[in-house]
Amino acid sequence: MTYQGLLIGLGTFLIIGVFHPIVIKAQYYFGTGCWWVFLLAGIAAVAGSLFVGNLLASALLGVTGFSCFWSILEVFQQEKRVERGWFPRNPKRVKK
Repeated sequence: MTYQGLLIGLGTFLIIGVFHPIVIKAQYYFGTGCWWVFLLAGIAAVAGSLFVGNLLASALLGVTGFSCFWSILEVFQQEKRVERGWFPRNPKRVKK
């Protein structure tokens, strides 16, 4: 019996769950200007997944990379949520 599929599923669930507050905090402190950090992290994770020999690690790196890519969209969506008043605006950050 192999548990890799179960571990990949659990890892995916946890990675997505971790990225939700990361996106909220990134937008709060840095605004939408931090999108390029998610892009670089995503490229690094996806590239890393190509060179890792372990299937579980490679899959989780791939999930992390594409979660980073998805976070780029979410940072801009989070900005809209803040404008609607659904999330607090950072009073120390001046809107451009």
